[in-house]
Amino acid sequence: MAVLNKLITWGTIKRLHQIDLFKRYPNDVQNDVFMRLIKSARNTEWGKFYNYKSILKKGISQFQESVPLSYYEDIKPHIDRVRNGDKNVLWNTDIEWFAKSSGTTSAKSKFIPVSAEALEECHFRGGKDIIAIYQSIFPKNNIFKGRALAIGGSQQVNSFNNDIYYGDISAVLMKNMPFWANIYRTPNLSVALMDEWEKKLELIAKKTITKNVTSISGVPSWTLVLLKKILDMTGKDNIIDVWPNLEVFVHGGVSFIPYREQYNKIIRGENMNYFETYNASEGFFAMQDEQEKDDMLLMLDYGIFYEFIPMDEINKKKPKTITLQDVKLDKNYAIVISTNAGLWRYIIGDTVKFTSINPYKIKITGRTKHFMNAFGEEVIINNAQDSLDEACKQTGAEIREYTAAPIYMSEDDTGGHQWLIEFSKEPDNLMKFAEIMDNKLKSVNSDYEAKRHKNLTLRFPEVIVGKKDVFYTWLKNKDKLGGQHKIPRLSNNREHIEEILKLNK
Repeated sequence: MAVLNKLITWGTIKRLHQIDLFKRYPNDVQNDVFMRLIKSARNTEWGKFYNYKSILKKGISQFQESVPLSYYEDIKPHIDRVRNGDKNVLWNTDIEWFAKSSGTTSAKSKFIPVSAEALEECHFRGGKDIIAIYQSIFPKNNIFKGRALAIGGSQQVNSFNNDIYYGDISAVLMKNMPFWANIYRTPNLSVALMDEWEKKLELIAKKTITKNVTSISGVPSWTLVLLKKILDMTGKDNIIDVWPNLEVFVHGGVSFIPYREQYNKIIRGENMNYFETYNASEGFFAMQDEQEKDDMLLMLDYGIFYEFIPMDEINKKKPKTITLQDVKLDKNYAIVISTNAGLWRYIIGDTVKFTSINPYKIKITGRTKHFMNAFGEEVIINNAQDSLDEACKQTGAEIREYTAAPIYMSEDDTGGHQWLIEFSKEPDNLMKFAEIMDNKLKSVNSDYEAKRHKNLTLRFPEVIVGKKDVFYTWLKNKDKLGGQHKIPRLSNNREHIEEILKLNK
């Protein structure tokens, strides 16, 4: 163990120098990533069709002109072929793993290719970089003196080909984890990869309460469910009483803002830290690199080439894309990626804004399809989180889950927004909560403010209190408990909220 810890420390020092390099020369590093991707794929079917050999000579502008932007539906026929065993279609090495992702708005599954290069150069490098950056921020940390609790999904064998496997991305990573990582992790894989979420939750709790857990990683919503389960089982009211050496929660997948107060309430320790990451089925993109700031450093040497679509271009037939050197601060962009697993100019659906360009740092602002704009108000998730956070601060409320959707105009009434909120602590005055939320939305979104003027287009928002576990029940009914499954926060239609409201009666 001591030898392994020394090797990890040596690797950390080396990697921090490499991170500093791409921070100082971001465009050079991205250009190098681009050329390596094109060179690797030039003899694939995709590379031949789009003449990657010519792109090698002419560069990024030719790539943007020749290769179309893609959503999953556009490249699904190619991915289906790879799933069935066809080789050299999108990428030049064999694809044996796929990350299954159903997203938040569709019952249909996506199967994202995960190559050996993506595993090693992107996902696992991201995991090692979390350690490197965390140790640089907290040099006196003790994370390797205990166990890492990782909360993931399930893994299954692809029925199309017995040599090709799939699971959600956390499960794919667990099954391919380097040996040293498994030395530190808990629980064992047989439990971590169980399909049935509620049974798995029970077993994880039982098997970890006696361990010396020093770090936790997972999605905030599902991790919170586990931690509350552990408190119930042990009769404690503070996780530090169960794991006195716990020092960090590495979180991602959904915003931490709605959950922050709940975590502060059940993890009360002077040495507790929270560390945000941005990883998805398609790749590992960014991570927090400063203790006091919640923006994230964009990781530029993971085999991913980035482009960005200004949000005023997103609905055009041929949206304009820009590269890193042309991005502006505090402007919303949709992310476009080309990866070392054969995703080419792929629109992943997330939107970000840059908080710094030296180095390049981002905050996630929402989803290209998760917003409310039924009346031209253009409310994005970032706006919603800011307004709910302010309402909670001023009223002492705490939110477990929420979703929102438009109320459409009628002949007799203007439109509006309907918010269904499950509180872990309700505000004393729901009307005051709604007023604070409404005013904060006006202050952060001028389009919303204009539509709310004198209630001409948008009336005062309606807030409905959700019954205990109503969102959990909705996910359970859809067989979407655990793993990467998320509540759709904002919708531009009423499909999801109507389903949940039926359960709320």
